[in-house]
Amino acid sequence: MMKKIAVIVLVLCVLSSHMECVEPSVFDCMDACSTGCVQSNTRLMQRCEGKCRIKCDPGRKLASTHV
Repeated sequence: MMKKIAVIVLVLCVLSSHMECVEPSVFDCMDACSTGCVQSNTRLMQRCEGKCRIKCDPGRKLASTHV
């Protein structure tokens, strides 16, 4: 019985090691960033969304950590 469990665990480990990792997309970044931009002042909200567009730009290599 213990050998069967060990074999099953080994097979699951091998299968899980071949799964691909999912890379986050620009949409995920924009969604997460713009969620924090909710404000009653539309000017400040637009400014925050502009910063999100800069931060989540796919052409940039390093995203800014400040919003």
